[in-house]
Amino acid sequence: MSITNATALRKNLFGTLESVATYNETVTVTAKTGNVVMISESDYNALLETVYLMSNPAFMAGYKEANEQDRSTYERLDLDEEW
Repeated sequence: MSITNATALRKNLFGTLESVATYNETVTVTAKTGNVVMISESDYNALLETVYLMSNPAFMAGYKEANEQDRSTYERLDLDEEW
């Protein structure tokens, strides 16, 4: 995560936008009135999807049920084995 101020952001706006969009870098812009966080559109959409899923009672019930399952019976996947 990078931290910059509004003046420095103005000087390097296009470079900062490229870093955020291309490399999913998070940038905090500090200002006298408060801070702003810049994230990529893909990160933003992922956050919205997470909020949506977590606000869905049916999804959360299934998630909690799956999370409470006994994992000792799981079979380990061997990625080196051919299918």
